[in-house]
Amino acid sequence: MPEQTLQGIHVMSRENTSLTPKRLEGKVAIITGGARGIGEATVRLFIKHGAKVVIADVEDVTGTALANSLCPSATYVHCDVSSEKDVGNLVNSTVSLYGHLDILCNNAGVLGNQAKRKSIVNFDPDEFDHVMCVNVKGACLGMQHAARVMVPRRSGCIISMASVAGVMGGLGPHAYTASKHAIVGLTKNVACELGRYGIRVNCVSPFGVATSMLVNAWRSCEEDEEMVDLGLPQEEEVEKMEEIVRGLANLKRATLRAKDIAEAALYLASDESKYVSGHNLVVDAMWQCRVLCI
Repeated sequence: MPEQTLQGIHVMSRENTSLTPKRLEGKVAIITGGARGIGEATVRLFIKHGAKVVIADVEDVTGTALANSLCPSATYVHCDVSSEKDVGNLVNSTVSLYGHLDILCNNAGVLGNQAKRKSIVNFDPDEFDHVMCVNVKGACLGMQHAARVMVPRRSGCIISMASVAGVMGGLGPHAYTASKHAIVGLTKNVACELGRYGIRVNCVSPFGVATSMLVNAWRSCEEDEEMVDLGLPQEEEVEKMEEIVRGLANLKRATLRAKDIAEAALYLASDESKYVSGHNLVVDAMWQCRVLCI
């Protein structure tokens, strides 16, 4: 009898662990830049945890295909985050379709030119304006229009994608570094304002993830050419990029992938972080510590 009882307990335990709780059940989320890379990984993870997701991007073919593959939990809306009209339409469309908005993930962004004009002596005002317009203005517009519909409900969550380049220098061109520092500061400032309405505002700062964006930047640096989007990287290019990042990290025997950043966003979007606001969640395997120790 004791053996049967223990066996029964063991079976019940195994059955319970197979039931994965959906941490975003009933939530509605917008993810900008959601067609590829970290955005796509976040879309998939949020849906897995019960959210309805609006994918916002300028890559209409890729974004529509992703939404169709995840239907009915995902829809696609064309949105240039640097356009106030587009961002306003994105939020309005989401509320019209689902009735409310719980989560905004400001993921859309550009790296800018990684190969040339890296010196301040060769500063390019047009390049700077473009990077700041997409990365910083885009995040501001997202926060503005998300707050517009979240404040009356006294609830909501805004997450922006920053970077390790936003907490230290020397990891990227000046425009990109400035834009990511700005996102960290913006996050803290907006969190101070919106906290009184029960709205949490946080950001995530990843180290290098071998997405097509980063691999293309690596290609341009290797060849000293303008950065162009060459589509999905080859498997060997992804492996090489991951090897480079692993070599730089202080924490060994771990590989940073898009899903890991999506998991960080999931934590900040879920009720598990209900008392976390104004926080920059750095996902860098102690890269900063390694730099300080050298």
